[in-house]
Amino acid sequence: MTVITRRTMLTGIAGLGACSLPLAASAYTKAEIDSNVSAALEELRKVNGAPDLMSRALGYLVMADVKKAGLLVGGEYGEGTLFVGGAPTDYYSVAAASFGLQAGIQRSNQALFFMTEKALKDFRTADGWTAGADAEITIPDNGVGVNVSTHTQNKPVIGIIFGREGLMAGASLEGAKFSRIYR
Repeated sequence: MTVITRRTMLTGIAGLGACSLPLAASAYTKAEIDSNVSAALEELRKVNGAPDLMSRALGYLVMADVKKAGLLVGGEYGEGTLFVGGAPTDYYSVAAASFGLQAGIQRSNQALFFMTEKALKDFRTADGWTAGADAEITIPDNGVGVNVSTHTQNKPVIGIIFGREGLMAGASLEGAKFSRIYR
């Protein structure tokens, strides 16, 4: 008869969670990023309020097929394109790690809208930009629409998560690090 101690169980659970961190060890090619972002843009244009944000933003970043998984320890990774003046300019990745009570796997798309020249410049010149206090994070309820209030419109960066599939408690851009990649 085998007896499993709490320490053995916790070690096993932590190990399984750590295995979920390298979600996208292999990077996408330029063609794969372009294809994924194109599909995400079609979906984004259907989100109520998003086309207005796209037209008013000085730039917007679309991260397609972002994968998040975790079991106590979690990770997130995805790649996408920055659009300035409606035209694609640069490629970026997003990565995040999390610790705590969590379990599941999820795929989603993300968009950041840069509403001021300073916010766009700060993002483009940063050596890794981390979502935090400077970004107003708005998550549409079941992808139905973006609640853009007068208060939200005055924020330099507005972010949304849309097209979620899978089951993962919580959805946030807080603490996610965005870095320029070259394809």
